[in-house]
Amino acid sequence: MAENIRELALEVLLALEKKDVRTGNEFSSRLITGTLDKYDYLDARDKAFFKRVTEGTIERQLELDYYLNAFSSLPADKMKPFIRCLLRLSVYQLLYMDNVPDSAVCNEACKLAAKRGFRALKGFVNGVLRNISRSKDSLPLPDVDREPVKYFSVKYSMPEWLVELWLEEYGREAAETLLEGLLKIHPVSLRFRTDLSDGEREACVRRLEQQGVRLTPGGYLPYCFSLEHMDNIRRLPGYEEGSFTVQDVSSALAVEAAGLRAGDFVIDVCAAPGGKSLLAAEKAGRVLARDVSEEKTALIRENAQRMRAGNIEIQVFDGTQTDGELTGRADVVLLDVPCSGLGVIGKKRDIKYRVTKEGLKSLLCLQRQIVAASAGYVKPGGTLIYSTCTIHRAENEDMVRFITRELGFVPEPLEGVLPEAVLAGKQRFPKAENGLTAREDAACIQLLPGFMESDGFFIARFRRPTES
Repeated sequence: MAENIRELALEVLLALEKKDVRTGNEFSSRLITGTLDKYDYLDARDKAFFKRVTEGTIERQLELDYYLNAFSSLPADKMKPFIRCLLRLSVYQLLYMDNVPDSAVCNEACKLAAKRGFRALKGFVNGVLRNISRSKDSLPLPDVDREPVKYFSVKYSMPEWLVELWLEEYGREAAETLLEGLLKIHPVSLRFRTDLSDGEREACVRRLEQQGVRLTPGGYLPYCFSLEHMDNIRRLPGYEEGSFTVQDVSSALAVEAAGLRAGDFVIDVCAAPGGKSLLAAEKAGRVLARDVSEEKTALIRENAQRMRAGNIEIQVFDGTQTDGELTGRADVVLLDVPCSGLGVIGKKRDIKYRVTKEGLKSLLCLQRQIVAASAGYVKPGGTLIYSTCTIHRAENEDMVRFITRELGFVPEPLEGVLPEAVLAGKQRFPKAENGLTAREDAACIQLLPGFMESDGFFIARFRRPTES
C-alpha cells in the first residue's frame, strides 16, 4: 500500500486533533468524504484502504491508546500529536488489518516519522510498534470482574460514562451485546422510491450490481437495502434520476409508524437532510419541511429536486418557536429532534468522544422546547411521531412521559403500523424498567444495534385527542 495513502489518513486524524473532537463542528465522516472527493482519481483499492484505516483508528481510539500506554514509556496524551496519530494508525493496522504485514506497518510508520521531521523519534516509533506486534495475541485488558466498566470501555472503545449509562439501563448482558453491535460494520443504507414497481426496482438493483456494488435487503422494508463496495454514490446508475436516496431503514420506519394516507398534510419540523420528508411525500398529499437554517434547507431542496418530489414546501423556521398559523392543521407532525446521536456511532464514529454529560442536559432542554412549540400543529385526532437516533432513556422514554402526561397526547400502539419483524425485535433484549405504563410502552420502540438490523433509533407514536 502506497505511503501517501497512510499520509492522507494521518491528515484526517490530525485535523480532528487540531479541531478537538469535543467542540469542533466537523465530523470525521465529512472529513473522510471530503478527502475521498478531493482525491477521486485514486483507485478503488486505495480508497477502500484509506476509508477503513481512518474510520477504524477513530472508532478504536480508546482501545489503541490503552495499548500505547501499556507499551510506551510516554503516555499517549503526552505524545506530539503527529506521533500519537501515527502510532494509533499503525497499531490499528497491526491488530485489525491482517492483509498488511507487521513489518510493512512498522517500516512505513518510521518512514512517515522521518518525512514529517521526526527522524529522531524513529527508534521510539519502531520500538513501540515492534513490542505491540510481538504481543498482539496476548494484549492486556482490565479484569472484567474487578473493573467491568473499564473492561468494556477498552474492549469496545467506549467512554466509561457511556458504558455505565447502558449497564444501568439495560444490564450487563444486553449492554455488551449493544456495545458489540455498535462496533460492527454499518454499511450505507439506500432507499428506493416507493412508487417504483417491483420490476423497476429489480432492474435498478441489477444495474447497481453490474457496477460491482453489493446490495443486501434491509430486512424490515422491501424498499430499503444495505450498500457495500460503493465508491461514489453520486456516480451510481439511478441516483441522479432520483430512483433512490441514502436513508437508513430506522429513519424510514419512523415515517411508516405514522400510518400516512393519501391526502394527509404532514409537517416535518426538523427535516434536514430530508429523508423523512421525501418518504412522507411519496405517501401523503402535501409536506411542509422546515429546518433552522438556509444551509439545512438547501440539503432538503437538493434531495427533493433530485427525487422529483413536487409536493414538498421547504422553509427556514426555528423549531423552538411556534407558528400560530399552523395550529391544529396537520394530519401528521414528524418530530425527529436534535439528539446526542448515540445510536449512529457505527456511522459517525467520533460522536462518542464529542458527547458529554453536560451537553446532554442542554440537549434535553432543546428537545422539550421543540416538542412543546410544535405539538400544537397536530389537528384533533391527528398523529405525532417523536423520534431520535440515540440510545438514551432521558431523550427517549422520558420524553414519552412528557408528551402524554404534560402535553395531553394519547399513546398509540405501534402494532399494525410497523412490520412484525421490527416489533418482535423489541422482545429480544431483557425488559428494563423504563417508568412507562403498558400503553405508553406499546407506543414506542428502541431499536438497538446487536439486537436489530438497524442503527440505534427511537420511535414513539401519539394521537391528539378529539375535542369534545
